[in-house]
Amino acid sequence: MKRTVAREEVRKTRFEEAYEGWNQGRLSQEEAARLLGMCARGFRRYLARHEAEGKSGLLDKRLEGRCARGAPVR
Repeated sequence: MKRTVAREEVRKTRFEEAYEGWNQGRLSQEEAARLLGMCARGFRRYLARHEAEGKSGLLDKRLEGRCARGAPVR
């Protein structure tokens, strides 16, 4: 689990850097997306989530839930 948390922190930091570059006009959406290794549409989705929820909106929602095939909790 520690590796997952570390990856999330790296992803948030990289997004913040790309977001600042885009917000200041130094980068286009396509360039910022390329720096993050995603498509421009993915970057726009991150922008919307970031503006609506802040840094917590960048967390991977799949990591919060339980596996549907997991054993029942007793």
